[in-house]
Amino acid sequence: MAKALYGFLGGPSPEHAHEVAVLRRRIGDLENEVLRLKAENDGLLARLAETAHDGDLAELLESASR
Repeated sequence: MAKALYGFLGGPSPEHAHEVAVLRRRIGDLENEVLRLKAENDGLLARLAETAHDGDLAELLESASR
């Protein structure tokens, strides 16, 4: 029945379909940015851990990586 109603109403307009496509592309871009930032953060934490000699700093790094 939902398909019948959807067809009866004409479905999404071309403008709506375009907006959905733009939003999906933007979501993909943001997801990629999150992955890039996580990788960068992990690298920075690893470099900081290599140079950390103080126990307090090591503890701080441990809590930051969670």
